[in-house]
Amino acid sequence: MEPYRIKVVEPIPVTTRAQREQALRRVHFNLFGLRADEVTIDLLTDSGTGALSAAQWAAGMAGDESYAGSRSFYHFRDVVRDLTSYPCVLPLHQGRAAERILFSALLTPGRITLSNTHFDTTRANVELTGTRTVPRSPRHPTSWSGSRFPAGRTASGT
Repeated sequence: MEPYRIKVVEPIPVTTRAQREQALRRVHFNLFGLRADEVTIDLLTDSGTGALSAAQWAAGMAGDESYAGSRSFYHFRDVVRDLTSYPCVLPLHQGRAAERILFSALLTPGRITLSNTHFDTTRANVELTGTRTVPRSPRHPTSWSGSRFPAGRTASGT
């Protein structure tokens, strides 16, 4: 691991257990109802909440932000091609946008997807294609056994 110094610091709230429990009850345990100042460490998001390194800040400042044909795109494309051997590269600004494009290409109406629990926007992107989501979670403990075939069915469909 490369040693580093954090370049940006933001104070975060430190709440008591009683404050957290009261806030959760107030929003009926819906994490999207909490105010940001009620959350000390946000484990709900996967959108990159860590500090950037000096090298990351520098790359952002030196990047070519031209609308089309930017040096940054060609560098990115070449690195992705080198790592994956994929000839086509379509950069997207966020994973959820990538899901929307991927699911619209792969999923069709009437199909089902299985997951331990679909993230809320993942479920929405799946269902927009007409595909049904089948969760396996504490709220739905018997909805999916983990087998790829529904109870009583086999690979031949019988």
